[in-house]
Amino acid sequence: MKHDAMRPLTISLSPKQLSRLSQAVESGAYASNSEVVRDALRLWEQREEIRALELARLKQAYDEGIASGEPVEADLAFARIRANVFGEQDA
Repeated sequence: MKHDAMRPLTISLSPKQLSRLSQAVESGAYASNSEVVRDALRLWEQREEIRALELARLKQAYDEGIASGEPVEADLAFARIRANVFGEQDA
């Protein structure tokens, strides 16, 4: 797999973010500041992919709900359920 050449980028971090980034490198958890940032971007990309999948599922559920027919009032729906489950006749 061919990789594009790395390019430098200037970013601004809060003092707290900079401190945490430095601690991660100094502890040996990461080899460099760039490695920390790349890992953070990978996690962000994964989160965005999950959000896109969740949104697609919500849209599908909405479409299925719309296609399922006219809405029914909750009291009537529960009465029908009780009638089916318990044989009650108030539906």
